Amino acid sequence: MTPYTDSINSHASRREWIVDHWTSYLSALADPNQPQAAFAALQAITEETVGTKLFTVMTHDPANGMSRRIYSSNPEAYPTGGYKPLRPTLFSRTTLEERKPFSALTIEAIAEVFADYELIRSLGCESCCNIPVVIGGEVAGTVNLLDVKGYYDAGKVAAAMAIRPYAIPAMLLAARHEREGAKA
Repeated sequence: MTPYTDSINSHASRREWIVDHWTSYLSALADPNQPQAAFAALQAITEETVGTKLFTVMTHDPANGMSRRIYSSNPEAYPTGGYKPLRPTLFSRTTLEERKPFSALTIEAIAEVFADYELIRSLGCESCCNIPVVIGGEVAGTVNLLDVKGYYDAGKVAAAMAIRPYAIPAMLLAARHEREGAKA
């Protein structure tokens, strides 16, 4: 249980929750080490407010059927870079097409949508929460959280959805970084 999970249900509490973290997040956005600084700040906010054992961010390109990990709290188990095919699953339909959060409370439910479920279990994780980040009417990517069995119940999913305002600038910085890297 995190100190914010139950308190962000009301509109006023949600606004206070966002403002509480905005100042430190703005400092991270000003850091020249982008997009890593923004994602690290987003990870810290998520750990404090939602809770997560593993935090990753993926970009998704449905037109080409590809996705790519651009940030990971555990780069040894989940390295960044490299494209992988997007498989049509309940995860992709829910997050990428319907633009809704996806959660699974057991490793069996995770195994139905993610081929790496054995790695997930080996890290002590058996539940997931995937939050779509929508920019300009399109899903730019997802914030992906893993934790112990049963962790991402409806309350935790609602708390995770509240981090989306922080994810948007980080995703925009990542896209800018990728464009500038492609020009070099």
